[in-house]
Amino acid sequence: MTVTDPGTAPTGLGLALRDCAVMTRRGLLRMGRVPDELAYNLAQPIIFVLLFSYVFGGAIPLPGGGPFKEYVVVAVFAHTLAFMGVGTGTGLAVDMSRGVIDRFRALPMAHVAVLIGRANAELVRAVLVTGVLAVVGLLVGWRAHTGVLSTAAGLGVLLLFAYAMTWVGIAIGLSVRSPEVAGTAGLLWVLPLGFVSNGFVPITSMPDWLQVVAAWNPVSAVVTAARSLFGNPLGMATPDRLPLEHPIVAAVIWSLALIAVFIPLSLLAFRRSARRG
Repeated sequence: MTVTDPGTAPTGLGLALRDCAVMTRRGLLRMGRVPDELAYNLAQPIIFVLLFSYVFGGAIPLPGGGPFKEYVVVAVFAHTLAFMGVGTGTGLAVDMSRGVIDRFRALPMAHVAVLIGRANAELVRAVLVTGVLAVVGLLVGWRAHTGVLSTAAGLGVLLLFAYAMTWVGIAIGLSVRSPEVAGTAGLLWVLPLGFVSNGFVPITSMPDWLQVVAAWNPVSAVVTAARSLFGNPLGMATPDRLPLEHPIVAAVIWSLALIAVFIPLSLLAFRRSARRG
C-alpha cells in the first residue's frame, strides 16, 4: 500500500483547483465531440462581418472619418462574444434538464468547479472564435495599425468581456426551468446591449436620451477600447461622455464588475436549483 506524504497531499484549495481543471477538460472534450455547435458559433459572426462590410458599409458615414470595415469588424467581435453568453446559459439549462448537474452534485467534488470549468471552457471557445473572426476581418480589409502589445491588449479587453458575459449566461441558465426559456431570457438582454451601443452605428445618430444610454452601455466601452487599441476609427469626432473618454478603464471596470456580481449570483442560483429540483 502506498503511503501519501501528508506534506504533498492536496489541500482543500488544491482539490478544488483539480476539480476545476477536470471540469474544464470535460468542457473542452465536449466541444471537440460536437463540432457542428462550434461551426454554427462561427457561421453567424462571419455572416455579420460580410453583411455589414459589403451591404451597409457604404450607407453609414463615420464622424471623424475612417474605413467602415475597420469600424464594424470590432463591433462584430464584441457582439459575437456577448451572444456566446446566451449559448452558455442555454447549454447549462440543457444539462440541468437532463440531470447532468444533479449527477455532478452527487460526486465528491467542489460544486463551484462545475461552473468554473464551464466558464473556462467557454473562454477557450471565445479565443477560437475571436481568432477565426480576426482572420475573416483581415480578408475583408480590417487591420490593426498599432504594435503587437496594443493589439494583444485589445484582444484581452474583448476576451475579458467574453468571460464576464459567460457568467451572466451561467446565472441565467441556472435560474430558469428550461433551455427554451434560457435562450429567450438571454436574448432579452443581449439584443439591447449589442445594438443600443456605438458598435454598428455612431451614437450621434440616436436621440439625445438614447445617446446617454448608449454611452454608458458596457458594449460601447469595450468596442471603443478595442478600436483605440487596434488603431481603428472610433466613429466619433470628439468623445464627450465619461466612459468614452476613458474607454479602456471603463471596459475593464465594467467587465470586472459583471464578474464580481454574477459569480456570486451564479453560485446562489446553483444552490437554489438543487432545492428546486
